[in-house]
Amino acid sequence: MKVYLETGEKKSFATAIDWIGLARGGKTPDDAMAALVEYTSRYLESMGAAAAALKAPATVAGLNIVERLPGNKTTDFGAPDAILPADRKPLSQRDLDAAIESLHAAWAAFATAAKRAGGKDLAPSGPRGGGRSLDKMTAHVHEAQGGYTYAVGGKSKAGASWSEIQRDFIGALRLRNAGALPDFGPRGGERWPALFAIRRSAWHALDHAWEIEDRLG
Repeated sequence: MKVYLETGEKKSFATAIDWIGLARGGKTPDDAMAALVEYTSRYLESMGAAAAALKAPATVAGLNIVERLPGNKTTDFGAPDAILPADRKPLSQRDLDAAIESLHAAWAAFATAAKRAGGKDLAPSGPRGGGRSLDKMTAHVHEAQGGYTYAVGGKSKAGASWSEIQRDFIGALRLRNAGALPDFGPRGGERWPALFAIRRSAWHALDHAWEIEDRLG
C-alpha cells in the first residue's frame, strides 16, 4: 500500500494514495501508520464494491512511504491537510470518474450510518464525554462539504439541499481538473486540486460514519 505522511507539531497523518478517503491520524507518524493498517478492513467494508480491487496490508511493513510532507495547524487540529504533489496534476477522465465513484461510496457510508442511528442516542465521545448529536453531525458534514466546494473554487448557495451540495461539488471538481478554475483564490490562497479535494471529502464522510458506528456501540 502506497502512503504519504504529513507531520505537524502535535499530530501526524498517514494517507493511503490508492484508497480514496483512507487517512488516519496519531501523535507520531508510526502511530498514524499503525492506525491506517488497523482501519483497512473497516474501509473495505464501508466502501463495498468501490474498494473491491484493493488488498489490505497485514502489518505496517506492508506500507510503502512515497512522500513525507510537513503538516500545519489543520493537521494538529485533526484533519489531513498536506497536498501530495502528484495530486496537483490533472487526472484523466477515467481516473477522475473512478475517484468520484469512491467519493460517492464514502458519502453513502455516512448516509447508511446516519440512517442506522436514526432515533437512537449516541454514546458520549472521548474521555470527557460530549460529542455532536446525529442531527448536528449531519449538519456539520453538509456544511463542511459546502466549504470544500469553495476550496476548489466553486460555489454552493446558502441553504442548498444535500443533493445540491453534492452536485455543486462534483461540478466544481470537473471544472478544477479541466483547468477551468484558477489555481489560486482572490486573496492568493491555493485552491484545492480535484484529487486532494476528493480525498478530503471522502475522509471526512468516513471519519464521521465510523464515529457514528462507534458511538452506537
